[in-house]
Amino acid sequence: MEILERRENNLLNRVELTFQWDHPNDPTPSLTEMIEAAAKSEPGSNKDFVFVKNVDTRFGMPRTSGLVLVYGSEDSASIEPDFVRTRHNRGVIATKPEQSLEEESDAPVEEDEEEIDEDGDE
Repeated sequence: MEILERRENNLLNRVELTFQWDHPNDPTPSLTEMIEAAAKSEPGSNKDFVFVKNVDTRFGMPRTSGLVLVYGSEDSASIEPDFVRTRHNRGVIATKPEQSLEEESDAPVEEDEEEIDEDGDE
């Protein structure tokens, strides 16, 4: 991973890294690989506060570019949206647990129709 630009954003307590990664004969790097490489390039950073954004791999070219945000603390990293934190496996707690299909199938089914016998009488 080659860092093209490094900007310190003191207001948000983060470092913004623009990167370029040449990967000939290899597939596009995974999110985990990008996080680890960015954490290594920024001394003293914690992988839990590294967020990769705006990743672009051009068709037919073994080059990936993007933006990495390296936060200094958990408090400053909390400004990232929930979907980004979830994508980076940060353990966002769901507000409502999903109900399983088995629980739904055990519920009694109400029938509004009256039974009709074979002769057509109710």
